[in-house]
Amino acid sequence: MELHNLQPAVGSNKKKRRIGRGPGSGKGGTSTRGHKGAKSRSGYKQKVGFEGGQMPLQRRVPKGGFKNFNRVEYKAINVEVIAALAEKLNLDKVSVADLLNAGFVRKNQLVKILGNGSLSRKLTVEAHAFSAKAQELITAAGGEIVKL
Repeated sequence: MELHNLQPAVGSNKKKRRIGRGPGSGKGGTSTRGHKGAKSRSGYKQKVGFEGGQMPLQRRVPKGGFKNFNRVEYKAINVEVIAALAEKLNLDKVSVADLLNAGFVRKNQLVKILGNGSLSRKLTVEAHAFSAKAQELITAAGGEIVKL
C-alpha cells in the first residue's frame, strides 16, 4: 500500500445531493424548500425559541419572585472548620487569607462564620460577618472576633 493508491472504504463516502440543478435531477425548481414563505427564501434565519407565531414557552410560563440586586452573598464557614484549620496549622489568628490558602474560599469572596461545631482554644478570627452563635462560641473560648 502506498500513498497513490489509498482510497476510502467502500460505502463510507456518499455523493452529495445536488439541489437546484434543473428538473432532470428531480431536485430542481424549488430545490426541496417548498413554495413561498420565509423558509423558502435565501437568508432565512429563525429566532431562538420561535414557535411559528405561537406564544413562545419562555413568554407563556409565569415568572415568579424577584432577584434582589442589593443582596450580599457570603461564603459560610463553620467554627469547626476554623478550629480544625487552627489545629492543623497551629494558628492563634485565623484570617480570610488563611482560609483562602487552605482552599475554603475564593479570592474576593466575603466570609461569614457560622456557629456549627465547638472551639476549645483561644482564637482571633477575622471575617466579614459572624452569626450570633459563632460570636458566642469564639468569645466563650477566650478568643476575639474582628469584622472586616
